[in-house]
Amino acid sequence: MREEPMREQPASTGRARRADARRNHDAILRTAREAFEARGSAAPLEEIAARAGVAIGTLYGHFPTRESLIEAATRDGLAALIAFADEAAAAGEPLSALRDWTAQAVRYCSTFRGLMGFLTRSRHGTGALSGSCTDMHRCGADLLRSAQAAGRVRPGFTAEDLFDVISATAWVRERSPAGRDGNARMLELLLGAAVTDSSRQTTPNDPVSIQGSL
Repeated sequence: MREEPMREQPASTGRARRADARRNHDAILRTAREAFEARGSAAPLEEIAARAGVAIGTLYGHFPTRESLIEAATRDGLAALIAFADEAAAAGEPLSALRDWTAQAVRYCSTFRGLMGFLTRSRHGTGALSGSCTDMHRCGADLLRSAQAAGRVRPGFTAEDLFDVISATAWVRERSPAGRDGNARMLELLLGAAVTDSSRQTTPNDPVSIQGSL
């Protein structure tokens, strides 16, 4: 008995499946953003899937790990932060550019409770958010070098120091009670420890003591 050849699926069927997959992807991502903003990075994935109208297996099919879902949910914010770095650098004064970008970075890192922890753990790793950390680190390091070249920031203040400042300030912003936002003052205090007048002479390896300045 001769087997019948397999019939190819109509192109319209393939397009419909791709459209369904895209709708599911977008629904999961939209719901995840809402859940993370409301409940933090620990929001239950089963609940996100249910509210998006998909099975938990479908969610994992699009986003295999919680970290990959968080990365996708914050991708637009990272793109805006990178674009802001370019705009700030082109605007003029290097120290103002560094300060403005750092404030934006703090806002990005505290988009929702727990994001800073994921970013910190991914800083030297290979997870889904490691690329975000690399891009953010590059932008900050470029702005920092410009401010140092202009004599506005001490040479001893490193890109790692800058990201410690961002991490600490984002942590405070995440936990500030309603009606009280102490992160702006904290950021100014921490960055102020690294700032020097352009006319002030510093030694090439002059260390920065944030603790002493506080």
